[in-house]
Amino acid sequence: MTQQDQGATSSRRGGRFRMPSRRGASAGAGAPAAASAGATSAAPSTNGGGARPVPGTTSRGIRQVTAPITRSIEQVAGRTESVWRPVAGILGWVSPLGWTILALGLVCWLVGARWGWTELLMVAAAALLLFATCFVLALGRTKVRILAEVDPRRVVVGDPATGRILVTNEARTPMLPILVELPVGLSAARFVLPALTPDNAHEELFVVPTSRRGVIQVGPATTVQGDPLGLMRRTLTWTERTELFVHPRTVALESLGAGLLRDLEGSTTEDVSMSDLAFHALREYQPGDDRRYIHWRSSAKAGRLLVRQFLDTRRSHVTIIIDPDPEQYRSGHGKTGQSDRDVERDVMAANAPTAIQADVETAISVGSSIMVRVMLDEQDCTIVCGPQKVTRSVPQIGLDAMSRVEPGPVDLFTTSLDAAELAPDTSTCFIVTGPHRPFLELQRAAGQFPPEVTRVIVVIDPQAGHGIRRGGGLVILTLAALEDLRTLLVSGVAR
Repeated sequence: MTQQDQGATSSRRGGRFRMPSRRGASAGAGAPAAASAGATSAAPSTNGGGARPVPGTTSRGIRQVTAPITRSIEQVAGRTESVWRPVAGILGWVSPLGWTILALGLVCWLVGARWGWTELLMVAAAALLLFATCFVLALGRTKVRILAEVDPRRVVVGDPATGRILVTNEARTPMLPILVELPVGLSAARFVLPALTPDNAHEELFVVPTSRRGVIQVGPATTVQGDPLGLMRRTLTWTERTELFVHPRTVALESLGAGLLRDLEGSTTEDVSMSDLAFHALREYQPGDDRRYIHWRSSAKAGRLLVRQFLDTRRSHVTIIIDPDPEQYRSGHGKTGQSDRDVERDVMAANAPTAIQADVETAISVGSSIMVRVMLDEQDCTIVCGPQKVTRSVPQIGLDAMSRVEPGPVDLFTTSLDAAELAPDTSTCFIVTGPHRPFLELQRAAGQFPPEVTRVIVVIDPQAGHGIRRGGGLVILTLAALEDLRTLLVSGVAR
């Protein structure tokens, strides 16, 4: 029996087994290791016999040392913010050219003073004098009132949109000519205002390009005060940013179904109900039926209780899903990876649409036309296009949302699932997409709606003739241009 076994036996005799302490365990564990090391050859130590460093100790130590310094700097910066922030603002006036002139003057002055070069001292004096003069020109307070507005705020693609900027001098002294900048999309309109006497105003007009659907950011208007050479540039912001909505082009459509009068009663379905407006048939009374619907005359003739049975009626609700992925359309299939930067620029600046997005714009126009027609019929409507979702609203809000749509890849199945959750009472569903979207994906997307929902697939294909076909429980409309939508809806959907 070993010593360890004897110790364990003696501890059990005391009536309670005692766990060895941590020190004893470590010492006891070290003894067999030392014995085995003595029996064999002693293994060389990899770290010179010292303790191995714990991972992360160095970085933790650096953080512990630098944390007090960082906190001290933050406290000093917070206490002296009123001093250094105005200085930082003034230093921000200096342009890169101004810093270059200042550095040139200082270097020439140091070199000229060290070696006695008169020419360098003259260059230094000229550079520093020029810098000081430009700094003085940037000083002073500009007290003006600027009004920048665009009229109208909402236009259709191609319609003219003009804006005006009105600057009024509210100071008591005449104002020198000043530059006013007004960002319009990705570009900026610049106006050089003449000298204005106190309480005098000057108006400038500008034109906003609207050849591309989108949302154009106008403003904020800023005044630029500085020198003619551009060494100093002091900008002040005077207005807020406004948005100009360029709506997609739409076409007038005929009513897609029941109007307001019929919609008040609801549109009948094939679902049987025990309480509604559309009478269906009589059946024998069953325990639990509402006694209010017992037809007493028929029950007296038949000799048993008969109750009325109804058909469910529901308010018409049209859901429109637009596929904004250019890869699924003929104009953008296999080309979207080449011009993503141009696409983003065109969406923001509302410039002319690229050829890659031509069919996507047609799809958005098709969905918007259907939405406007449904809302004019005073029916419920839900439209989903990418992240933009509008339900039970007015045409203006829906068109604003369509103006914000940016073409890009989407998961049509997830989009349809979101639309079904947003409008569970859908009666007609439109899915607008391109010819390269697989038919199986269209079936899966349309399958998110109940079987009694009328599901219509609108395929935008400029190279195919317009037509109507049915298959897989879907009504498939193919159109080459927006103008074909009216005819196809009358033939394939309107009832």
